[in-house]
This record gives sequence, C-alpha cells and structure tokens, in this order.
Amino acid sequence: MVAVHLLDTPTAPLDNEWMESANCKGRTTLFFPPKAERPQARARREAKARRLCMACSVLEECRSYARTNHEYGFWAGESEEDRHLAGFTVSAPIGVRARAAQG
Repeated sequence: MVAVHLLDTPTAPLDNEWMESANCKGRTTLFFPPKAERPQARARREAKARRLCMACSVLEECRSYARTNHEYGFWAGESEEDRHLAGFTVSAPIGVRARAAQG
C-alpha cells in the first residue's frame, strides 16, 4: 500500500488567485476603516480607494467576491452601504445602520 500525501496531489487553483493582481494588494488601511473614523475622513479614504479600484484589472472578480462573501470594507469601488443598496446582503452596512438610528 502506498501512502498518499496531500502535498503530493495536484490541487485546483484557488478561486481567489485574482487577488495577487489587485491594485489594493498591501494597502489594507486604505480599504478598511480604523475605529471611530469620522465621516469626512471616511469619504476621503474611500475616494482614494475608489480611484485605485476603477483602474484595477480584477475589478469584476473583486466585486463578485465581496458581494458573494458579504465582505466588510471597501471592495471593487463599493462600500458596505453600496453593496447593501445594490441588493446584496451585508451583516452591518455602516451608513444605512447609522441613518436608521438617526431616523
């Protein structure tokens, strides 16, 4: 009997290999808010992130991933609120939640 090791068997490519080509790679702080971020700071941060996203070669893969996986943060030019308003479930869309609390 021959033992088969998992490392010896071919594996299918990971679904998220597109991430290696993303413009945002290594720029986590631009795409995920710090604690207690003020609305004006968030708008400036997201504007910078959006510019990187719009020039990215994997924009569609990123958008699909974020929407399918209910991601937090800024993905493919969209915030949690943007994904929520587009009809995709997110656990806690920040802008929508904040406005609901005020209303």
